[in-house]
Amino acid sequence: MNPQTGYNQPYQGGYQNYGGPPPPGGQSRGYGGPVPGQPPPQNAYMNGPPSLGPSGAKPPQGGYGAPPSQKGPAGGYGQGGGDMQNGFSHSGQAYGAAPQQQQYGRGPPPPGQQQYQQGPPGPPMSSVQSGPPGPPMSSVQSGPPMSRPPPSQAQMVTQMQTMSLSQQRPGCPPPSSMPPSSYGQPPGPPGSSAPPSSMSMGPPSSMPPQMGPPGPMYSSAGYAPPASQQGVVGMPNYAGTPGYQGQFGPPPSSPGAFGQPPPPGTGGMGGYQGQPVAQPPQQRRLDPDQIPSPIQVIEDDRTSRGGQQFATNTRGLMPPLVTTDFLTIDQGNCNPAYMRATMYNIPTTADMYKQCNVPMSLVIKPFAELKPQEAQLCIVDHGAAGPVRCNRCKAYMCPFMQFVEGGRRFMCSFCSCVTDVPDTYFAHLDHTGRRIDVYQRPELACGSYEFIATLDYCKNNQPPSPPAFIFMIEASYNSVKNGMLPLLAKHLKGLLDTLPREAGQEESSIRVGFVTFNKVLHFYNVKGTLAQPQMLVVSDVADVFLPLLDGFLVTVQEARAVIDSLLEQIPQMFSDTRETEICLGPVVQAGLEALKAADCAGKLFVFQTSLPLAEAPGKLKNRDDRKLLGTDKEKTLFQPQTGFYQTLGKECVAQGCCVDIFLFPNQYVDVATISEVCKLTGGQLYKYNFFTTEQTTQHHNPMEAVNDGERFIQDLTQDIQRPIVFDAIMRVRTSTGFRPVDFLGNFYMSNTTDVELGAMDCDKAVAVDFKHDDKLSEELGAYIQCAVLYTSVSGQRRLRVHNLSLNCCSTMADLYKSCEMDAIMNILSKQAVRSVVNSTPKAIREQLMAQCANILATYRKNCASPSSAGQLILPECMKLLPLYVNCVLKSDALQGGAETSTDDRAWLMHLLNSMDISSSGAFFYPRLLPLHNLSPDKDDVPMAIRCSIERMKDNGVYLLENGVSMFMWIGMNVDAEWIQSVFGVQSVAQIDIDSGTLLSLDNPLSARVRNLVQQIRSQRSRFMKLTIVRQRDKLEPWFQHFLVEDKGLYGGASYVDFLCHMHKEIRNLLS
Repeated sequence: MNPQTGYNQPYQGGYQNYGGPPPPGGQSRGYGGPVPGQPPPQNAYMNGPPSLGPSGAKPPQGGYGAPPSQKGPAGGYGQGGGDMQNGFSHSGQAYGAAPQQQQYGRGPPPPGQQQYQQGPPGPPMSSVQSGPPGPPMSSVQSGPPMSRPPPSQAQMVTQMQTMSLSQQRPGCPPPSSMPPSSYGQPPGPPGSSAPPSSMSMGPPSSMPPQMGPPGPMYSSAGYAPPASQQGVVGMPNYAGTPGYQGQFGPPPSSPGAFGQPPPPGTGGMGGYQGQPVAQPPQQRRLDPDQIPSPIQVIEDDRTSRGGQQFATNTRGLMPPLVTTDFLTIDQGNCNPAYMRATMYNIPTTADMYKQCNVPMSLVIKPFAELKPQEAQLCIVDHGAAGPVRCNRCKAYMCPFMQFVEGGRRFMCSFCSCVTDVPDTYFAHLDHTGRRIDVYQRPELACGSYEFIATLDYCKNNQPPSPPAFIFMIEASYNSVKNGMLPLLAKHLKGLLDTLPREAGQEESSIRVGFVTFNKVLHFYNVKGTLAQPQMLVVSDVADVFLPLLDGFLVTVQEARAVIDSLLEQIPQMFSDTRETEICLGPVVQAGLEALKAADCAGKLFVFQTSLPLAEAPGKLKNRDDRKLLGTDKEKTLFQPQTGFYQTLGKECVAQGCCVDIFLFPNQYVDVATISEVCKLTGGQLYKYNFFTTEQTTQHHNPMEAVNDGERFIQDLTQDIQRPIVFDAIMRVRTSTGFRPVDFLGNFYMSNTTDVELGAMDCDKAVAVDFKHDDKLSEELGAYIQCAVLYTSVSGQRRLRVHNLSLNCCSTMADLYKSCEMDAIMNILSKQAVRSVVNSTPKAIREQLMAQCANILATYRKNCASPSSAGQLILPECMKLLPLYVNCVLKSDALQGGAETSTDDRAWLMHLLNSMDISSSGAFFYPRLLPLHNLSPDKDDVPMAIRCSIERMKDNGVYLLENGVSMFMWIGMNVDAEWIQSVFGVQSVAQIDIDSGTLLSLDNPLSARVRNLVQQIRSQRSRFMKLTIVRQRDKLEPWFQHFLVEDKGLYGGASYVDFLCHMHKEIRNLLS
């Protein structure tokens, strides 16, 4: 067999030979790469995209991080690509026998001619298939693998024969600013298993360390392949291909090279008015429209299951996707908002589980908020007797229990123990064996419910006191200068009226207390009978004590006037302070002592601006060393530098104390160490880099400053108001044959079974991983019960119980049919983040890619019908696995580029730890919404498009959000009327991109855009600051960082390249 011969066509650089808009069908416009089979031009591989703006861009003040500051492209994108050998023919025919007569500068031939116009088609190179396992793949393909392709595939097959795996995509920095390849290692030799491009985390030596932007995320709707080709995608045939070339791009001198101006007349990013803002497809490659699309998957599920009722009366029934709007009817299994499994058919044996490599896990969000139309949880009170439980395993009564002997005893579905039914709980059985009162008892009919706990479930057998909120505010030169202190004091008065309360409660039972601090602590007596608040100073921070008991914790109702007076006086008292050193450890200790003295649970809100450098317990040093990023020693930057905050966190959990920290840093604050106290107590860490307010506008745009303050106050409002429980202990029980072995999230475990948290709110999730103890039964299924013991905001001790039943299977086909992709990625990302502190970046990447390849190889081996080795066959439920794994690998939480600070990475890792499935999905694959076609008379969210620069047009406006960051990208050729309606100016150039706010103009389109932004913000658990980005502006590289299907800004592979790399890895595993 002969390798495919190359095509002797001239190199086409930039847009010099541009042939017009792309033809229908999304086919490539023309060939622009090097000659396949020939050596590439010298230095052809070393280029990134052209510059996007002036160098030395200043970080946006108040954002979550600074944008990339490297010199940006000024114009059109150029691309070349390394040659990729397509390997051997599977039909025995040498590809080199008759070179194809490709017409590179043009689109595809008209229908009816396309099959033979370009010469006789060769055998199909390969394809990507996603479909149900089991039946012959001919039901998915349009013909047998070895036959001549049908007309609908002819263009695709011809394309495959000239395709290169490697292609330069937008957003790749030039060689002078690229981090070292492969985490500081030289490119691997041919045949290495490294991904097609480097994923280095090392900063370029020419770049100063700055606080940088976050990582990618989310999807929603979009492009589908034509019906005739859906699910079948051409893949490169690269058996025997000597690895990836590892270097991509046009020669530095070619138009579109980094730092070069665009060719005349090319406009914005190399596009022209009304056309996609994409690079010239100079090289035949895999058509992105023919590979699995997250937008299409989401839209298909919304179409088939959206707006419907999901009844939970069937064991192992897969729920709709988290992105689909549906109503759950609780009929015995819990709402998927509370618990969602990675697979709803779990393997019967440990061997089968090890072979498939799919996580057997559960993501639990025990206090998730249900939709208003869904039935809220019933509260069951069994009086002094308490809940009915199994005698052996202590599982709580649930719909899975079987009553026997006329209802006098019940058999536990978890351990099969038979337990007597208490006389007070007895009821007769009907002719089917069910109790006649089943629908009068929520614990027998519902998957989720609550019990009122007896004193046996309370500490010291005493009912708990109502919890408390303690606000601990830094009063230093920094907090006054940046405006945080006066802003907080101004808004806190109103926020205290919105403390959480039980349904039906007129006023909140939560008590409040106040402390200010720098290198000493100031406690305040705000007893309602005082005329003015009283300050008590504790200067001995080495041994903190509480200077008062009576008057420190009060209800807002009884001390409203004194509290208002205090909050008015605090900014005045410290307006002239010159104190810059602060402590942190004694502050948390003081709050803990206050809760101990009041014998209650509670939450500490700590507001801090800098590293705790004062001589006191918990003092930290600046240990930031960006040279370690991307090296084997990187993990030391994310390990706590002292065990003090871990010990303190454990003490807080024992008291039921949760700690939330709001950081306002201008420099390194060691988030990795400070966040430990938040992590262990179930708290949250908020971070506002370069925070400013309207009171400090000497060096900042005042509109930007207002937006900074708004973001902080909105986050604080959400944090105070959202539903929350205190002093929580969670235990997960399973039926015999498997058990929980690993827990992921922000919590503390003093033993191997109980998850303990100082507090838990409606947005926090915990992931649980299971393993086999014994063989499971397909007939009996598998049962899981999650029970959370907690104190409510009114001070009542309760038990919340969630139940879920799963099927068991003995075949791989059944297993792969029931996998939940979003839950799998939530688990895999959390496992990867946890590995950062004890593994190397390279090992984490390799492990994640190996697991992805193993999952897909096992499917190919066990479920797919025999087909050409050139075909990549993906399970229907997991066809997006390669895309999402690549998104995780490229995210700032794991990889981090030159602009991402150590603190920002540590903060993102902290966020990911407790993210629910919906949030992690959006974080890794952002939602990209076109705004230029908005209809002013509708109020729905527009259909999203795929996260790629190729999907965008320079006459469009797009909103991108990932739950942490929000961008509005404005093309250079947007309609002037649209700009006038939304921004109130005549042209794109006049838009004030520093404002971060949308003007309230009196027209329907302005109201529509503002309402859409507000609607999206309301769907997320933290306020997203809006960053406005003009095409070719200095902030554009930062925006492009979130276009996760493209080549990464710091070397991450594009979706197409990574899919090809996975195909190669799968074939290696199967060979």
